[in-house]
Amino acid sequence: MTFGPNGEVRRGTGGLVTALIGLAKHRDVTWIASAMTEEDIAAAESNGGRPFPVHMPDGGDYRVKLVASDADAYDRFYNIIANPMLWFIQHYLWDLSNAPDIRRNETEAFEFGYNAVNEDLARAVLEEIEGVESPVVMVHDYHLYTLPGLIRRERPEAFLHHFVHIPWSQSDSWRVLPSMMRREIYDGILANDIIGFHTRSYRRNFLQCCEDLCGLEVDHERGVVRCDDREVWVRAYPLPIDSDAVQAVAARERTRQFEAELLRRRRDHLILRVDRADLSKNVLRGFGAFDVFLEQHPEFRERITFIAQLMPSRTDVPEYAEYLERIEAVVAVVNHRHGSPDWMPIQLKLRDDLEEAVAAYKHYDVLIVNAMFDGMNLVAKEGPMVNERAGVSILSENTGAHEELSEYALSVNPFDIQELADSIHAALTMDPEERRRRHEGLKSIVTSRDPGHWIDEQLADIQRKDTERVVGDM
Repeated sequence: MTFGPNGEVRRGTGGLVTALIGLAKHRDVTWIASAMTEEDIAAAESNGGRPFPVHMPDGGDYRVKLVASDADAYDRFYNIIANPMLWFIQHYLWDLSNAPDIRRNETEAFEFGYNAVNEDLARAVLEEIEGVESPVVMVHDYHLYTLPGLIRRERPEAFLHHFVHIPWSQSDSWRVLPSMMRREIYDGILANDIIGFHTRSYRRNFLQCCEDLCGLEVDHERGVVRCDDREVWVRAYPLPIDSDAVQAVAARERTRQFEAELLRRRRDHLILRVDRADLSKNVLRGFGAFDVFLEQHPEFRERITFIAQLMPSRTDVPEYAEYLERIEAVVAVVNHRHGSPDWMPIQLKLRDDLEEAVAAYKHYDVLIVNAMFDGMNLVAKEGPMVNERAGVSILSENTGAHEELSEYALSVNPFDIQELADSIHAALTMDPEERRRRHEGLKSIVTSRDPGHWIDEQLADIQRKDTERVVGDM
């Protein structure tokens, strides 16, 4: 959650928040996070830096502890190391012939930014678990790789669990980092008792990295890294969606208003993508494939619309600001090349509006998720959940969701523009019965688990591992 200028509380966005809401609602937990805005900092200060209850507008009361870091340290932590450095490594985004150039600016940003913010949050955690017997600390994502080592040093008996929400890339990609940074990151994350990823593929990559980069003994079959005198479990927990929550959004009056407007303007066919305007999402190649499709299949001109709802992302990072400009330029070219006075092939919507997105989910014929690499991608799960037209999913083989959904989606290599163009045509001309079969298959997988299952699977492993650890100490 974040605080607005007038003290209003807004729920945070993203799959991580959705997944952890259930844990925060139903168990005695304190959610510790960085204060990201001036209003967050003011809220933290007004509560003396202690945890405080927050009532969310969509229901639910949570105990939150916001930690304010030095502004310069936080900028270095977020805008130099976490994004873009770690994000680019873990999504294979670097054009290595040109970037990165790692100099004193980057090494100091790691020491005085990334490590400094991790230390701030670690102190906050240690304050919360002081006097608590056998505490459990659940750490989330790539921003906090060095925090577990700090907790382990001060509270060696604490149980530490870390879930990484983005891909774990292969060994060679990590060689971009100076050995000092790499060692501190791996020492930090290996201080955990359990490390979780979305897919078996990321789990396999992490285990291989521990062998290749750290020289550690690894049991690939059991998913265990032997580190000093400890065994670290490495597991895959695919993140599901809250289907009830998505259905509730679909039923809102504001969603229905967007739906009515969409249907009023709808052509024969609708292609949809809903994404952040992030380099990893591969938006430019998606538009390039649509351009090729229209060129090769002119019979679809003026009969189809491609709606792209993109949330601007990290615009203070130069690579992202430039990418957004390129997206707008490509859309202009495609619309100029193929459009007519009363038809615009691509409708670009640069905003984050959940009801508008869900209204479009209900009526697409084709959903495109062609990310270059993606931790999970919940759009690939949310769309089929509420779609009413047996829409076809075109899904990149490099998304985490592909491991679960590939049987019923049209799989594509995200770098193969012609294959994506061909898949668009295949989806639009698919036999209705085959469309229904695929859609029902996707929906059955998406509804088979919910975030509660995801949390319970991890808590069950925590209990098993903790029991094993206690027995081993006897």
